[in-house]
Formats: sequence, structure tokens, C-alpha cells
Amino acid sequence: MTSDTAAIDVRHEPERNRFAATVDGVEAVLDYRRHGDVISLFHTGVPEQIGGRGVAAALVRTALDHARAEGLKVDPACSYVAAYFRKHPQDADLLATT
Repeated sequence: MTSDTAAIDVRHEPERNRFAATVDGVEAVLDYRRHGDVISLFHTGVPEQIGGRGVAAALVRTALDHARAEGLKVDPACSYVAAYFRKHPQDADLLATT
């Protein structure tokens, strides 16, 4: 897996409630729901063809940057997002209280 997720172009598609990236013609997504000032990141989908390249991490990083910029808290409803938070404790201030 590459550590250079900055090279992956992630776009926010608010009309579809998702963040998306296309790598080698294959699309990956991070779906979300917004509830007031909380964004629930509930599904990360990265097809096998582009797995292991840091695409999921880039999607989550972009979503967290968006949440921070908008003053939102994050509900890590997806297991990948929850694991990302465990590996990146510096982002714990974004976690929504349950």
C-alpha cells in the first residue's frame, strides 16, 4: 500500500452523499449521511482491482478534512473508518459522542 494518498484525486459529491475517487478507470466511494452537525461515514467501497493503493485512506482523509472545515463531528459507522480513527488518534477530536 502506498503512503502517498495525496496523489489520489478525491471529489466530494454532495448530491450523492459521497466522496469518490477514480483510479485507473475504476471508481471507489465513501458514502455518508448527514444528521445536523454529524456526518455518518457508513460505507467504504474500493473494488479489488484498485485495492491496496491507499484509496480508502484517501477517501477517509478527504471526508475528515471536509468535516473539520465544516465544523462537523464524525460517526465512524463503517468498520474501515473506525479502524482509520484507531490508526490516526490525532483526529479523535472529530469523533461524535454517542
